Amino acid sequence: MRRPLHRRPAAAAAVLAGLLALTACSSSDGGDAEAGGPPTATGTTRPGSVPDRQNEVAPTGPTPSTSRGPVVPDSDLKPATGSFTKTQKSYLSGRVPKNTDPAAVLQTGQESCQRLERTAKRDKDAAVGAIIAGDIKDAEATITHLCTAQKPLLATAATGFPDGTVKSPEAGTYRALTTDPACSWRALGDGGKVLASGPPLGSEGQVKAKIPAGTEEFVSSGCYAWLPA
Repeated sequence: MRRPLHRRPAAAAAVLAGLLALTACSSSDGGDAEAGGPPTATGTTRPGSVPDRQNEVAPTGPTPSTSRGPVVPDSDLKPATGSFTKTQKSYLSGRVPKNTDPAAVLQTGQESCQRLERTAKRDKDAAVGAIIAGDIKDAEATITHLCTAQKPLLATAATGFPDGTVKSPEAGTYRALTTDPACSWRALGDGGKVLASGPPLGSEGQVKAKIPAGTEEFVSSGCYAWLPA
């Protein structure tokens, strides 16, 4: 199923942002044992600290990128002191922009892992929705390399799609990962004919959409993200 560019509704995004920010951990937590942290001055590792900002979804700092400008060659991916693990090097490969500290890029990924882990403990739908909506930057690579224990979240997210317009969606019943009353949707057929629309409400005010066979476009607004019901 193709995933289009999407619009993140402000109300739903604020709810998920708050959940993610509430789960931010301090540098003394030791919560990223699997990934390890950026090398310290003594060559050991520790998880990076996460700012406690209620409206922050993804950590600030260098954004890993494989599509913007030149990157640091793999042979030059070395911290100021100590060394990166094999897994950390795999994550950093092709992702560190020139003139950027690789340890800072690594820390950004580790902070995303920490947020996902702690958010999932409170609300798995919130964590999955953040991945689908793109609130966790570069989630696939981050989880694959730095926090493999969160792969089930990634697998679940792959079955859904973000708010916006989806071309030729699979028929079935889906649930919105928000209880925002502004959430609405339409299933459009040939020539833009409306085949179904909502929102019918499920339990606890949850919006559900039944996409009929033959739907050419599924258009939603204010719904944040969708998963099969």
